[in-house]
Amino acid sequence: MGAINGENYINRLNALNNEIWLDGEKLEGLISEHPVFKGLIQTKASLYDLQHNPKIKDEMTFVSPLTGERVGLSYLMPKTKEDLIKRRKMMEHWARHTHGILGRSPDYLNSVLMGFTSSAAMLEGQEKCYPENLLAFFEIVRENDLSLTHTFITPQVNRSQSYIENTNEPISARVIAETEEGIIIKGARLLATQGGLTDEVFVFNVGKLVFGEDETFSFAVPSNTEGLKFICRDSFIGGVSAFDHPLSSKYEEMDSIVVFDNVLVPWERVFFYNNVEVAEKFLMQSGFHHFAKSQVLIRQIVKTEFILGIAELLINTIKVYEYQHIHEKMSEIIVGLETMKALLEKSENDAALDEYGYLRPAILPLKVAGYTFSKIYARLTEIIQLIGASGIITLPTEKAFHSAIRSDLDQYLQAATKPAEERVKIFRLAWDLTMSSFGTRQTQYERFFFGDPVRLASELYFNYPKKEYVEAVCTFINLK
Repeated sequence: MGAINGENYINRLNALNNEIWLDGEKLEGLISEHPVFKGLIQTKASLYDLQHNPKIKDEMTFVSPLTGERVGLSYLMPKTKEDLIKRRKMMEHWARHTHGILGRSPDYLNSVLMGFTSSAAMLEGQEKCYPENLLAFFEIVRENDLSLTHTFITPQVNRSQSYIENTNEPISARVIAETEEGIIIKGARLLATQGGLTDEVFVFNVGKLVFGEDETFSFAVPSNTEGLKFICRDSFIGGVSAFDHPLSSKYEEMDSIVVFDNVLVPWERVFFYNNVEVAEKFLMQSGFHHFAKSQVLIRQIVKTEFILGIAELLINTIKVYEYQHIHEKMSEIIVGLETMKALLEKSENDAALDEYGYLRPAILPLKVAGYTFSKIYARLTEIIQLIGASGIITLPTEKAFHSAIRSDLDQYLQAATKPAEERVKIFRLAWDLTMSSFGTRQTQYERFFFGDPVRLASELYFNYPKKEYVEAVCTFINLK
């Protein structure tokens, strides 16, 4: 099949008939027509259509080494600097199409899976590990352009360091049995963004594993597997109007709890299980972090560019560009943007071949970028709020401009450089990004994208090479 288009994606998703629960009700009918999911599904379809845009087709796809068909470039396992640049350009196209707002555009999970698969040889000869299954699954995904969600967070029952689950019925998903057909999983995992809206669910562990072997595994199953259900949070879509809710109407991704009710995972879909040592080692030493963090940084750069554009448009609309505090705020955004760009360049410039022959972006600049953005994103959105001030609150709807009070709105909501309707449209965009329920979810999402920022800081501290700097100081003061 090769790279799919939007129609392929929608038809395939509708045919799955995944078990999705929203507001206590099981969804029935075509998922692509459901008001909560329609906007996102159409947005994702438009991304897949870009793969067939004749102007950029060669920048979006490459020739499969297996079939000779064109497949998405996010599946490319880079071996040269040129390959890294190709991947970046492809991701920039998708990120700019959604202004960096869509955190789980398909290239993210494609990169995650590719990063793991590039290091599949690490699993060879290890107990209860099946690297051939991972390689086979990657080829299936690449050749059919399957969409993925992933889930890796255990339920937050008790976050104390000493907690060990001890219940009759599993809370955290675990292996409860082995059969001739495969392993049986029961329990839950959290925060599957776009859960139920993809072809497959990819499951793995992250972080230091402090639980039992029966909770350490990696596998993938179709989203419509028997016993698999997705329980959605409340929707953050404010409405279908692109005027009133320009972002949430298109980019509300939905997050879900994934429940495994005695789910059979066939042996051919198990990558490893019941092996704590492998689970920890594979996550940290594979190409996962290199390629996942690189994709995220590319998207976050585009998102910061979008924020800068909104801020400048606000400034020009109400003519506040003469104030020095505005200059200072805008400089904060610019510094953040250029810092992220520089870190991406450094990660690519310092890229090195791994032991399997694949070129990984340097990890330290990517870790610095991940920690930095988790800290500055809330400040970037705050700057938008400060520039907009009270004007970001007193915002009528699109319907109001088609009512008897139109003349009042035109008179009292006009801006220095824009008529009232255009001014409100601009300010509603700023509001949807920074103050709506959708916008606050974006802030929380970016803050915890790669986990707790405090843990990210600890990881950065322990992994950063400091020895030579200490030796230089010791030499200076004549210490042995």
